[in-house]
Amino acid sequence: MFFASDNSSPAAPQVMAALAAANEGYAMPYGRDAIMDRVRARIREIFEAPEAAVYLVATGTAANSLSLAILCQPWQGVFCHRNAHVEEDECGAPEFFIGGGKMVLVEGEHAKMTPDALRRQIQFTGRGGIHNIQRGAVSITNATEHGTVYFPGEIRKLTAVAREFGLPVHMDGARFTNALVATGASAADMTWRAGVDVLSFGGTKNGCAGVEAVVIFDPKRAQEFEFRRKRGGHLFSKHRYLSAQMDAYLTDGLWLDLARRANAAAGRLSTGILQVPGTKLVHPTEANAVFAAFPRAAHRRAQDAGAAYYLWPGDQPLDGPDAEPLAARMVCSWSTTAEDIDRFLGLVRG
Repeated sequence: MFFASDNSSPAAPQVMAALAAANEGYAMPYGRDAIMDRVRARIREIFEAPEAAVYLVATGTAANSLSLAILCQPWQGVFCHRNAHVEEDECGAPEFFIGGGKMVLVEGEHAKMTPDALRRQIQFTGRGGIHNIQRGAVSITNATEHGTVYFPGEIRKLTAVAREFGLPVHMDGARFTNALVATGASAADMTWRAGVDVLSFGGTKNGCAGVEAVVIFDPKRAQEFEFRRKRGGHLFSKHRYLSAQMDAYLTDGLWLDLARRANAAAGRLSTGILQVPGTKLVHPTEANAVFAAFPRAAHRRAQDAGAAYYLWPGDQPLDGPDAEPLAARMVCSWSTTAEDIDRFLGLVRG
């Protein structure tokens, strides 16, 4: 009953086997290994982007921060949702790698920006000329921090606003594959065809041990990324261990299968919770995260039995009236089982 995060799940067996195989013999360092050649070709094929530049880093923070650094100057702002991961969970890393910069926050229900809200915030920024932070880039989190998903049409509307003001667009895709399988769209339609310039393409949350890809659809931006990755300490010398993970992840559709399993588990959990009296969803369940409120007594039963998840927000006290609903976040992964879900639901029911 481990719903704290998909970060907490084990790596898929295929990924671990690939790491073991990569450990045999020798390979060129710093991304010049033969496995990386396969990864680069496969990502270009998946995204229908033969000219895209493809790089690997070990963390989502590095992927997001280095990506935004090639899109934004130190005196500019990144327009993102108030609850975007780059705002709430990166400890200022994007601003650090940009060399300044600022997160300019946009409102919207369920952690999704709307075109009108984005346009208003862009228009509001930089009105005082040299005295203000200037307009820099737009960052879209997909899937969002509240478990919702932007469909390609929604992405196109946001990127159209960005283009009105000449701004490039980054997509934080730590859970990109969960969003992709939820929409049924192609990888190209979710990204460059919809106006995305740079994608952080996650692997760690979806069955890898620790690897993220950065896909730069305009190769003219690639050299700056290479310099920033090296200068920032994120160019692995034994790069083949990153390459091997991503190679296994993309082989035979494993990346899609793992995300489908995680999303299906969240669907089962969400449906089951709604059948319990006194419960409700706080946000729609569209990918692999469930945000729901249920009585305090049910939280006590579940946590006393060892269920791991977060109250959301985390400052809600477990002491108090039994019937009072408390909101929580429960994230499913590729390894979440029906048995764990059903046991958890039994505890919530009482």
